Amino acid sequence: MTQEIKASELNAEEFIAHQVEEIRNTVGDGIAINALSGGVDSSVVTMIGHRAVGDQLKTYFIDHGMMREGEPEYVKQVFENLGVNVVVYDAKEEFYKALEGIEDPEEKREAITRTFYKTVFGGLVRETGAKFLLHGTILTDVDETVAGIKRQHNILAQIGVDTEKEFGYHVLEPLIQLRKEGVRIVAEAVGLPEEIYNRMPFLGPALAGRVIGEVTPARIATVRAATTIIEEELAESGAFQYMAILHKDRVTGMRGGGREFGQQIELRCWESIDARTATPTRVPYETLEKMATRIIGEVPGIVSVTYNITPKPPSTMEAI
Repeated sequence: MTQEIKASELNAEEFIAHQVEEIRNTVGDGIAINALSGGVDSSVVTMIGHRAVGDQLKTYFIDHGMMREGEPEYVKQVFENLGVNVVVYDAKEEFYKALEGIEDPEEKREAITRTFYKTVFGGLVRETGAKFLLHGTILTDVDETVAGIKRQHNILAQIGVDTEKEFGYHVLEPLIQLRKEGVRIVAEAVGLPEEIYNRMPFLGPALAGRVIGEVTPARIATVRAATTIIEEELAESGAFQYMAILHKDRVTGMRGGGREFGQQIELRCWESIDARTATPTRVPYETLEKMATRIIGEVPGIVSVTYNITPKPPSTMEAI
């Protein structure tokens, strides 16, 4: 069982020094690889890994076509400013092919996990000769997966996956003793800018986890546009996390005096410390109304916008 380091007991500098030494000793003169999404977890792992082994760590941003608007370019620029070279790898075709025809949430998670770790990273491992994957797993990810709530994309060894046998590399998880609050403390200490260490959490499967039903480029484009609007409107809210979710079934709407079978966007906004529990933000009605008006007016095909008021538990913060 993993021993938790609580944020209140965390000495960030000691933690970083220990993880740097562990990674350096484990990797030795070999090659390590990691995926940078731009979220705080993967960003901290990237900085600790590069502090430990420098250019022996190959950092990739996997562009699966399901990120927020402008995300690959933004993340690459931030880390180049920090002296870290990031290679953007185009994997859109592989991911959309793997998700074709799948609607079940767990099957989608499995397809994304397999495509990421076996197809995409398996190829990069062979290309680079890497024997180690640095991974941003945190303790909350493990808890939710082991409890059977939902399988997190970055949980492998904890559910019996032999990564060396299946994928050809050994996984290192320097953040696995921490929850999100602790990760943010380490992020600031390791030199990340505030725009990263205070960044809102973003799920590993990206916008695919916010599409109920089949994931297609068109449906991702819809939820991406809605995401841009909600993130603009709630940027100053101080909330822990907020998101737009595209529902599966079409709903009846009216436009131009006639009936229109359109799509529905659900908005969620959360207050939380560590993502284990959360309560919906009491967003002012005027703000909700503005977001709904913008989404209906700016996102093609949307005729309904709702706001989720269910706490976690019984809800989860993400829909899938």
